[in-house]
Amino acid sequence: MHKRGRFITLEGGEGVGKSTNLGWVVAWLESQEIEVVQTREPGGTPRAEAIRQLLLDPSPVEPLDADAELLLMFAARAQHLAQKIRPALARGAWVVCDRFTDATFAYQGGGRGIAGSRIAILETFVQQGLTPDLTLLFDMTPEAARRRLEARLQTRGEQKDRFEREQTAFFDAVRHGYLKRALAEPERFAVIDAEPALNEVQAQLASVLQERVPAWR
Repeated sequence: MHKRGRFITLEGGEGVGKSTNLGWVVAWLESQEIEVVQTREPGGTPRAEAIRQLLLDPSPVEPLDADAELLLMFAARAQHLAQKIRPALARGAWVVCDRFTDATFAYQGGGRGIAGSRIAILETFVQQGLTPDLTLLFDMTPEAARRRLEARLQTRGEQKDRFEREQTAFFDAVRHGYLKRALAEPERFAVIDAEPALNEVQAQLASVLQERVPAWR
């Protein structure tokens, strides 16, 4: 029987550098001869990616109700868990995911104002007790994150998605939601100061991984 794999998530608001550092975390783990499955939320499988497109579409034709947004998040998550995350963990692979349910508590809970108790009901139903072993929370002020995001989009010639178009107050609430989660579960969370230069951020990541990973081998 394979030993169950570990589940690592990267969290944070828009523009904090999660996607940039996701590949670095995966490469670090692979250098330790660990089989790694890299994925993201919402998305990760073809059907879940289709739901992602609905969630990120900035079209003003029909506003997306906050409850509908929440349910779509968990619909994508259910598919993702069934088709990708659980099978990978069961065979002993480690899963590294760009966002998971902490994002739902931060965005739909903090940002949209949906009660955490309602989100927790869906969390229990969909996840059946599965939670990340380690969550790397990339933290920086929304103002600094917005400047970084806008510079990245300009460089790539991309437009903002539906979430990226939210106002500063929304991202203040999202950040507060994340930090509240980290305070409540300090053993699972590692808060990474995302404002310094990339090499300094990755030095923080290396320190966390060097501390946690050997104990799980």
